[in-house]
Amino acid sequence: MAVDIKIVEEAKRPLSMNPRKFGLWLFMATVVMLFGAWTSAYIVKRGDMGWSEIILPDLFWVNTGVILISSGTMVWAVRAARRDVAEQLKIAVGITTVLGIAFLIGQLLAFDQMVALHEHFTGGPVSHSFVYVLSGAHGLHVISGVIVLVIALVAALRGRIHRGNMDTLEMCATYWHFLGVLWLYLFVFLLLNK
Repeated sequence: MAVDIKIVEEAKRPLSMNPRKFGLWLFMATVVMLFGAWTSAYIVKRGDMGWSEIILPDLFWVNTGVILISSGTMVWAVRAARRDVAEQLKIAVGITTVLGIAFLIGQLLAFDQMVALHEHFTGGPVSHSFVYVLSGAHGLHVISGVIVLVIALVAALRGRIHRGNMDTLEMCATYWHFLGVLWLYLFVFLLLNK
């Protein structure tokens, strides 16, 4: 008499991710490749004749501080949401939004400083044109980040963000921290490769 032994495997749960979060990560990967290409082009072009040293605007230092503080207020917002402290959540997202707008205004003022230093955007591959392209493209992404912050702020004000519904805030925080890290990379890159 033969005994049939059957091995039964438990069904494995497929890996899954919120499609919007997955799309955000794909978008951020694309942005990393874009800025990686631009900074690589900067390094290559730096070896050309006629390349002049960049004088970075002093406001870039201030703006770096602003974006770092805004990351801190975003962490505060996420913690408040996880603890269901709605008032702190609203304040933290509101402050982060104001700091995002302050960063953008600071970048525009930094462009004014560059013009005062006679570093104009020429449209060609000269050193200061790269600064305009890198910081300007980052600024466009910060504009989209501020829009996402406003969406999160409206959701927080309407009570739609709480411990049980964190997707909007988590995506907003991920993107905002990404923009902060991207700015730090660009700023340090420019400092080291003047």
